[in-house]
Amino acid sequence: MDRNHFLGSRKEESEEENRFGLAGKRGGLADPFRAERDFEEGMGQDGMAESGKKRSAIKDNNMARGFLLGILTTAFGVLLMLYALQSKGVLVVSNAVGDHSAERQEMKQKIYRKVGILEQYIDQYYLDEIDPEKMEDAVYKGVIAGLGDDYAAYYNKEEYVDMMEKTNGTYCGIGAYISADNKTGTITIINPMKNSPARKAGLKAGDIILSADGQEVTGMEISKVQSLLKGEKGSKVRITVKRGDEQKEVAVVRDQIEEDTVSFHMLGKEIGYVQVSSFEQVTPRQFQKAVRTLEKQGEKALIIDLRNNGGGLLDSAVSMLDYMLPKGVVVYSKDKSGKRQDYYAEAADCFQKPVAILVNENSASASEVFSGAMQDKKAAALIGTQTFGKGIVQAIFPLNDGSAVKMTTAKYYTPKGRDIHGKGLTPDIEVTLRKGTEELPGTGQKTDNQIRESYEYLEKQIMRD
Repeated sequence: MDRNHFLGSRKEESEEENRFGLAGKRGGLADPFRAERDFEEGMGQDGMAESGKKRSAIKDNNMARGFLLGILTTAFGVLLMLYALQSKGVLVVSNAVGDHSAERQEMKQKIYRKVGILEQYIDQYYLDEIDPEKMEDAVYKGVIAGLGDDYAAYYNKEEYVDMMEKTNGTYCGIGAYISADNKTGTITIINPMKNSPARKAGLKAGDIILSADGQEVTGMEISKVQSLLKGEKGSKVRITVKRGDEQKEVAVVRDQIEEDTVSFHMLGKEIGYVQVSSFEQVTPRQFQKAVRTLEKQGEKALIIDLRNNGGGLLDSAVSMLDYMLPKGVVVYSKDKSGKRQDYYAEAADCFQKPVAILVNENSASASEVFSGAMQDKKAAALIGTQTFGKGIVQAIFPLNDGSAVKMTTAKYYTPKGRDIHGKGLTPDIEVTLRKGTEELPGTGQKTDNQIRESYEYLEKQIMRD
């Protein structure tokens, strides 16, 4: 469950050169070329002869020779940053960098020797050109992967921008979901959003994108294709698509796109249905609009469908709970030091009609925050199957070069103090999803059996009230 980016926006105390390593401060470190001698000693006579033949080529590649070690110093700075976070809970990188304990120095020496040896093998045997940017990203991602935290990640500048756009729920582009075929590299439009520039321009689901502004996209990483399709509001992108046997070029005017995270409609005449696909910054506003619209249509009770909702922003879940619950604590978290942070519902008024929340094994994180609070406060019945059980919070720490690091920083608890991590929430009414559809009594509408169970439960609550 990701807190929004403000959790990680506190300013780091060190300058960029301290934050990102020890470049230019190699005094006292191991001789980086000692690794060459160690490397040759381990090769045997044939390997040494081959090494001699290639040594002149290696000298011509001095820039590449120093590349891994250059990355190493940067990565080591990140390691020190993580150590500071782990030991103190705050970003005090300058203090960590200045720590010259014997243990830290020994780790430096070991890493430098090992990377030096790897550098020799790469220089002499690797067939293709090295992609410096990809190599650098791999080092940073490896450092974060070493935490063993399934939810931790390093984002380069491009990835961080894409991730924040997804979190915000808004961006400037054409408004179409696309996919990439892993085997053929084909980029296909899955669905143009309703009222989007893509749909207005005539693009359809199933269209294969061949190029954008003259740049071939087949085989391109999907994130790069998405970057080509995004741009300033009002700008045009010329997209060549293949539809069946026909090939055509379409000019699409980019516009501000808002993700639809909430959909809704009435079930019968009295029960409203709201499906929430994720918890993004736009979700609370979309959710409140949906509930108010349904109230105007005669809603007397509400189904909130959080099945397959993997979560999102904690703040968005809290904001929605503020609309649904009376004043009080709706969730709280504890960090590694045991420091508690409470999150409150503070609105003067709240939703007071019967509520059923649909959940399943893929309802996780922010979905469980919302569902757990509603269940604890007896404001809703949970219907479906056991939830996923992700009861931890990740914080995002932006870095000065535009990249960012995300890691787990706290565990959260329901208002009654339940720790659901690895356990999940148990529904009040357990119902396994069956195949096929069923008709809702007296409506003629067809739906699945879990929605029908929720509908029938709420009908009883309405009659009781």
